[in-house]
Amino acid sequence: MMKKMKSPYHGHRFPAIVISCAVRWYFRFSLSLRDIEELLLERGVVVRYETIRCWCDKFGAGLAQRAKAVRPKLGSIWHLDEVFVTLRGELYLLWRAVDEHGAELDVLVQKRRDKAAAKRFFRRVLRSNPVPRKIVTDQLRSYPAAKADIPELAQVKHVFVKAAARVNNRAGNSHPPTRRRERQMCGFREAHRTQAFLSCFGPIRQHFALS
Repeated sequence: MMKKMKSPYHGHRFPAIVISCAVRWYFRFSLSLRDIEELLLERGVVVRYETIRCWCDKFGAGLAQRAKAVRPKLGSIWHLDEVFVTLRGELYLLWRAVDEHGAELDVLVQKRRDKAAAKRFFRRVLRSNPVPRKIVTDQLRSYPAAKADIPELAQVKHVFVKAAARVNNRAGNSHPPTRRRERQMCGFREAHRTQAFLSCFGPIRQHFALS
């Protein structure tokens, strides 16, 4: 007889539907933890925003993984781009990869913009996605240098676009939701928390958004 798996919500005072709803709201909409506390209170659920933060930390990644698992088959073209974010006064790079349909493949917060950083991002995306048919990037030299060092990608077609030319770069077009959320949160803080949040934010937001 197979052993019954214990629910990840086991031991929590609130039912799974309340916890999952709060987590979904936080990552899908531009709501603060206190906003969600108030929305739940209007529905008769009394819970503090600190508890909601713990729910998001604990269950956000799992919800994002489930959202990725049920999305349509991904495209075979990677669009990659990087944008600056400020964490406690320090500049970091947010690297993002999406397919030709705009589905987010992965994100990575890094301090540098060099070949090693590009290689680290390529390898991260490859861990959870098949080798693409084509890669589209801006003209950052780190991309071709890193790509040449990765056997799986060495022969993949690489197309460069000029940001100033306003070419339809899916990755560049995917940054505004993050920028809006960054403003609503009054900026991001620590790199590891920003990485954890954005890894959940993209897949959950896209999954629950009305098409």
